[in-house]
Amino acid sequence: MKPYIREVIIVEGRDDTRRLNEVFDCETIETNGSAINKRTLDEIEVALNTRGAIIFTDPDYPGQKIRNTILERFPNIKEAFISRNKAKNKRGKIGVENASPEDLKDALKRVVTSAKTEVETITKSDMIDLQLSGQPDSKKRRHHVAEKLNIGYANANSMRQKFNRYNIQKESILDALKDYKE
Repeated sequence: MKPYIREVIIVEGRDDTRRLNEVFDCETIETNGSAINKRTLDEIEVALNTRGAIIFTDPDYPGQKIRNTILERFPNIKEAFISRNKAKNKRGKIGVENASPEDLKDALKRVVTSAKTEVETITKSDMIDLQLSGQPDSKKRRHHVAEKLNIGYANANSMRQKFNRYNIQKESILDALKDYKE
């Protein structure tokens, strides 16, 4: 029996819907590309207010653009992430539809929600102290932390914003870096 997901999952297209329906008993809303329209945003609002909703877009630029458009209107919506290497097919194409059932289940188990914070949990100097900024291997370290915390890769400034948005504490980042290998 497939696991049931109560929330409506927001995906980019029908291939994502097909793949998720192979693994889960769930409903989706398809954005049909990065030019997300008002009707789709209104549909997301209804889903969010009735059942809840989870953004689960591809780990690429268009997917991030869609995610940002939705987050702009619904800042407290749940988000699921999958890393690029887990969403890549044999030809190198990236998409949620390429992920294994185990990786999809893991991504939807580890959903995060933005938090409104008055105080930054992670500052720019923390990013430097954690070697997530300003070091030759900072990019690799951010990839590692993003994978461990399931928050999606970002550049140093965007990663700091994610840490603060999801209220991730320095201890969690240090814990994620424990098994980092240079």
